[in-house]
Amino acid sequence: MGTQEAINNIIRLVGGEGNINKVWHCMTRLRFDLIDDDKVDQNEIKKLPGVLGAQLQSDQFQVIIGPKVNSWYALMLTVLDNNAAPETASGKGRKSLISLFMDTVSGVFGPIVPAIAGAGMIKGLLAGLIALNVVSTKSDTVVIIDLIASGVFYFLPFFLAVSAAKIFKTNEYLAAAIAACLMYPSLIDAARALATHQDGAVSTLWLLNAIPVSVFNYASSVIPVIFSILALSYIHRWVDSIMPDVLRTVFTPTLTLFIGALAALVVIGPTGIWLGRGLALFIEGLFSVSAGFAGLIVGAIRPVAILTGMHHAMTPIALQNFSDRGYDMLMPMMFMANMAIAGATLAIWRLSKERQDTSVILSAAISALLGITEPALFGVLTRYKKAFIAATVASSLASAFIAFFGVRLYGYILSSIFSLPAYIGPYFIFALTGVIVALVLSFALTTLLVGKEQVKQA
Repeated sequence: MGTQEAINNIIRLVGGEGNINKVWHCMTRLRFDLIDDDKVDQNEIKKLPGVLGAQLQSDQFQVIIGPKVNSWYALMLTVLDNNAAPETASGKGRKSLISLFMDTVSGVFGPIVPAIAGAGMIKGLLAGLIALNVVSTKSDTVVIIDLIASGVFYFLPFFLAVSAAKIFKTNEYLAAAIAACLMYPSLIDAARALATHQDGAVSTLWLLNAIPVSVFNYASSVIPVIFSILALSYIHRWVDSIMPDVLRTVFTPTLTLFIGALAALVVIGPTGIWLGRGLALFIEGLFSVSAGFAGLIVGAIRPVAILTGMHHAMTPIALQNFSDRGYDMLMPMMFMANMAIAGATLAIWRLSKERQDTSVILSAAISALLGITEPALFGVLTRYKKAFIAATVASSLASAFIAFFGVRLYGYILSSIFSLPAYIGPYFIFALTGVIVALVLSFALTTLLVGKEQVKQA
């Protein structure tokens, strides 16, 4: 039996195309969101050549393939009707909004984890070399290595757009076109001019003197592009349904791109940015109440903020603190969050010694230790919600601890394990203790909450 025949049998044994609401893949397995789980014949699927296992887990049906999962997924897409409208699956009625959101984010980021994991590792190692004064920040070597490492994160909207298009079953090239609108140099340059208060800078561009397009920098953004592609999927199907057959080839993509881009630029993108700015104002208000209380809350929301891309809203607050006060207490909390994420990911790695993607999990954990948490969050912790909760709890408690003792920084630095020398002084012992609390507590909680059996099944 060949691969294509095995794929045909998988589709048949999960209940046929009509029972598949959505299919995507992670590093080693095909993941199905099915309308009726009772139609699945797990035992027969496990007998298929090339299939290493199968199970229902976290409202998903998962078929374990191993390293060849990407080629199996590509062949499966040739069989399934990618243009079919996804079902609402409302009959299942089991997924909470949080579970649905994290599953979607995990599905979108799953295929691009190798890119962000590799780039994250390079970026983290570079930060370590700079912190140890091995290389100079002004050298050409740093410039070249940084562009290799940072390119993935800067142009993340393009990666997300293509991956989200597969999840939401819409045209990948139209999705990339939407990302291109958000990343077009004229918009990025206008945002930079506004941020640096240049003469002639504007905060809004006007279409036909009637429709406002707010000027924002969408580089590295997450939520705006994912929701823009979700909207694109509905817009594309609606336009296609009302367009006469003879006009569809030319006018369906034309109208879809125009409406989708406007929706992204006028509504969806600015909404994501303003949510981030609202988060920033909220954090500023917390410090006026109590530093320890601020640490407890900031530590709790930091992992979620990174997951949604709203963590960028915290950086301007830290930079303003350096300018106004000469020190900042927010960045040490970001440091604690990164260490908590690293600890939880290391626990998943320890529990997953028999899995085929352990090297990816380990590299994600090391990357988090080095200050780049996206590979760990998007590639690992969104798949293990209890581990994400463990990291959040540890981040919150460690941040509250260091805030209570007044731990602060006097200059901007990446929040990595190599940042510790920057804390040398009266607050060093508390910063070091906070790192230990974050790592140990997140590791222990993840081990306790997740357990080895759940890791094997995920």
